Order: sequence, then C-alpha cells, then structure tokens
Amino acid sequence: MTSGLSFETLRITRQDAPLLSLDARVAPGEVLTIMGPSGSGKSTLLAAVIGTLAPGFGLTGRITLDGQDITALPPERRRVGILFQDELLFPHLSVGGNLGFGLPPQLRGKTRRARIDAALSEIGLAGYGSRDPATLSGGQNARVALMRMLLSEPRALLLDEPFSKLDAALRGQIRSLVFERARAQGLPVLLVTHDPADAEAAGGQLIELA
Repeated sequence: MTSGLSFETLRITRQDAPLLSLDARVAPGEVLTIMGPSGSGKSTLLAAVIGTLAPGFGLTGRITLDGQDITALPPERRRVGILFQDELLFPHLSVGGNLGFGLPPQLRGKTRRARIDAALSEIGLAGYGSRDPATLSGGQNARVALMRMLLSEPRALLLDEPFSKLDAALRGQIRSLVFERARAQGLPVLLVTHDPADAEAAGGQLIELA
C-alpha cells in the first residue's frame, strides 16, 4: 500500500475549460505547497480533496489517501482535516466543547473529559475548558482549532491559508506548531497560499500555478 496523499493525472475544469492539472505525491509528514494568485484553482483543489467540489467544476484522474481511492467518497468518509483562514470555533460551545466536537461520539464521561484536558495541556491552555471562545486571543483560537482537527484523527491535513490573518509574531509560532504536529503524527499536508514565507517555512515540494 502506498501511504500518503497522491494525485494521479488529476485534471479540474471550470465550465469545461481547463483550470488545474496535478500529478504529485505527498508522503506522511511532508508538505506540498501550492502557490498562485486568486482564481488559479487553489481553493478548488482543496474542495476536490475534501469532496465538496461545486457545480460547474469537473474532475478526472484519481485522489488516493494511504492507497485508498477517495475521489468519489462522500466527505465524511475521507478523514481529511482542514484549517481555514478563520478558526471557525463554534461560538455556542465552550473551548472544551469545541475540542470535544472532534472526538469520537463513543468516547464518553470521564474518559472524554480526560482527553479534552490532556489536549488543552498539549497546546498550553490547561484550565481553559470552560472558557468562551470569544475570550481567546488569535493565537489561542488557532491552537484550539488545530487541536480540534487533530482530535478527529485525520489521515491528511489541508491548510487553506490559515496563517494569513495572524500578526507576524504569531504567524511564525503557529506555522511551527502546525508543521511540527503534522510531522509528529505522520500526516501528509497540502498547503495553499500566496505567501512565499509560508512555502519557505513548510519546506517540501512547491508547485506554482499561473
């Protein structure tokens, strides 16, 4: 079985016009960065991997994850995690409730609470479980969003310019945290960005779109 995330003769069209072509493999713990201007197909590629390609777009070729063809699977069966520009924490849930959303539903009671507490400690937010997400700083929000995604045990990680709204000091810190955690868990990472500094920090492969 070939581990990692692979794109095999992937072609995406928009209204039947060619938009993006990709042949690449991202090994576990490695990063593939896709750079390009708005409209070049970066976000469309992420939608193809997640399984949410909008009407009007076409796709040929294959996307495989750990040897499994996921091209036609529904999104909930792909086990692909994604981080966006906005952290998108649920405002009606506490910080702990947000983390719990990423855990398997069969994990209950004391075991569930212990896993949430351990996750908070891992990201330096021990004791923050009952906090309202609105009271968190940008960096704290980003850490909670990352940990919530990791708790769902994805097999691959997609990054949709998640560092672009952070200030310069936080950007480097959160970048390092994300890439370190992805390497530690052996997750193939697909990063889309327009920032060369993101690509430099990510290392790995770089593909630039016109």
